[in-house]
Amino acid sequence: MTTKVFIDGEAGTTGLQIRDRLIRRDDITLVQVDPELRKDAAARKAAFAEADVAILCLPDAAAKEAVALSKDLDVRIIDASTAHRVNPDWAYGLPELSEAQEAQIKTARYVANCGCYATGAIVLLAPLIRAGLVPADMALSINAISGYTGGGKGLIAEYENGEAPDVFLYATGMAHKHLPEMMKFSGLTEKPIFVPSVGNFAQGMAVSIPLHLSQLAGDVTMASVHAALSAAYDGAVHVKVADLADQDSRIDPTAMNDTNDLTVHVRGDAEDGRIVLVAVLDNLGKGASGAAVQNLDLMIGA
Repeated sequence: MTTKVFIDGEAGTTGLQIRDRLIRRDDITLVQVDPELRKDAAARKAAFAEADVAILCLPDAAAKEAVALSKDLDVRIIDASTAHRVNPDWAYGLPELSEAQEAQIKTARYVANCGCYATGAIVLLAPLIRAGLVPADMALSINAISGYTGGGKGLIAEYENGEAPDVFLYATGMAHKHLPEMMKFSGLTEKPIFVPSVGNFAQGMAVSIPLHLSQLAGDVTMASVHAALSAAYDGAVHVKVADLADQDSRIDPTAMNDTNDLTVHVRGDAEDGRIVLVAVLDNLGKGASGAAVQNLDLMIGA
């Protein structure tokens, strides 16, 4: 038997990527709605009823409506929007957080896919805060650059039409929608300064966090930070920690494109204690569609 999957919002960037990842699999049958009826509640509810798992690739308000529309049906939900990421009734879809997190995803009816920026920040910070190397109340700065596909159809059109600048910073009002999940699942209690930016490349992402080791708890070294991250992701399929010896090569935000993988880098000056943590991922892969398919596979035992 195959698993029936309905992608609600299949025509969007994330939905198309998920469809492309699933369409050739012989263990998955896609449930689809006539494009003319994609906003028709009755047609969508029929698709939810037919599916074993539905993946929501919708704006937040529409995702909440979809959950309400399907609540009386025997269908499990993965939501790629921001709507449910800090909802305690939903499993947070980052299995690399812990064995318990992976187990929760496997059995959950509702799974909230992680935000792309949040994925990078949490992967970098959560093990260090758990280990007591980074204080939970430390005032941090998180910087990031993403490919323009993360901004949806409007931003994609700006870049493809040559109307957007090569790079721009945004969300400088400190209210980016990924901040709540960054804090909750990394363990931070102090709001970080988070400044994201967009570059003139379609997909890819680098999230970086600078640290002064002298401000950390105890006798923390660059090596102990690297060791803690390496131990946290030892055996992880999709998260790898780069060798500490590599300090001089360029870090390319597009290096993980077209994969569901994330690479962690620990760079800096070990002697004077200034270091930077960097996570590189595909904003459409581990930051969106790849993560959704990874969570789907856990839910269905694939």
